[in-house]
Amino acid sequence: MATTKHTHPMVFGRREAGCPRCSELNNGAPLVRWFGDMRKEDDRVRLAAIKAHFASPAHLNGHCGPVCTFGEW
Repeated sequence: MATTKHTHPMVFGRREAGCPRCSELNNGAPLVRWFGDMRKEDDRVRLAAIKAHFASPAHLNGHCGPVCTFGEW
């Protein structure tokens, strides 16, 4: 995701008048997502899928086989 660069040093997230990126943010542009934020969301989605699988009738009825490996890397 390419964004416009700030024209000033960022200090505690303060926005300055005349900066094109600050203007974008003031007009509702989305914030830049960092890897840690994306990883946390991916982990939540993966955990929900694993929980749903283990609660599914297919898993409970033994259709996974003798050893269920669903959700493993």
